[in-house]
Amino acid sequence: MPDVKGLKQKLKAGEVCLALRPPIAYTKSQLEVALGKGDYDLIYIDGQHTAFSDDQLVAICAAAEALGMPVQFRIPHTRNTYLIGRYLDLGLSAVLVPETVKPETVEEAVGYAYYPPIGHRSWGGAARFGTKRDGKTLGRPEYAPWWNEHVVVGVQIEAVETVENVRSLIRPGLDYFAFGPNDLSFDLEQHPEYRFRTTDECTKYVVEQLQGTGIPCGMAIVTEPHERQKYLDMGLTMFQENPRP
Repeated sequence: MPDVKGLKQKLKAGEVCLALRPPIAYTKSQLEVALGKGDYDLIYIDGQHTAFSDDQLVAICAAAEALGMPVQFRIPHTRNTYLIGRYLDLGLSAVLVPETVKPETVEEAVGYAYYPPIGHRSWGGAARFGTKRDGKTLGRPEYAPWWNEHVVVGVQIEAVETVENVRSLIRPGLDYFAFGPNDLSFDLEQHPEYRFRTTDECTKYVVEQLQGTGIPCGMAIVTEPHERQKYLDMGLTMFQENPRP
């Protein structure tokens, strides 16, 4: 059975992780070629700004699992956190919640991502990641604790209020924060009185506020390799890129 525990451990250890961001319609062979052109830790699918279907999610998750790679999905809307369990049942290993502002959103995301006793995710889903081992299907007593050690939950910082109150969002089960600099720029423009005027200033402040918490930060947009050094210098460790030519 593919083991994605390394992703969760890397995030906790502050190691750099890189996500491949392919089209959702990629076949297994296309995915294998793309993965062979870089050193990737996960596959990222954007459900917020691109079209998708349940069947497409199941297909690309199955292809990724066969290649030993976890798939993260940005859910369509902040209010869709109640659907996280359903999305995970389609074969995903990680979720990202956009435009997170309230602690209640994080609590709900964690609740639906983890099985009891950590959360309250419902049991079921034939397409779930990692249910097969040595030709056998894992039952609830074996699979649930395994899953709770593997699932990755991230939330996005895209508002001044989130920047200012980021520590209040930390909950057990939250793995990392991701910056959305474009929507954050919109919000900064709506708050000309705010003490920080650039997304970089906000990023530096958030990273400082999270020191010692064990919660890392990353970027939720595509960055080219030559663009990442300034973010690495700030302390960010999660990045995304498109398939390489």
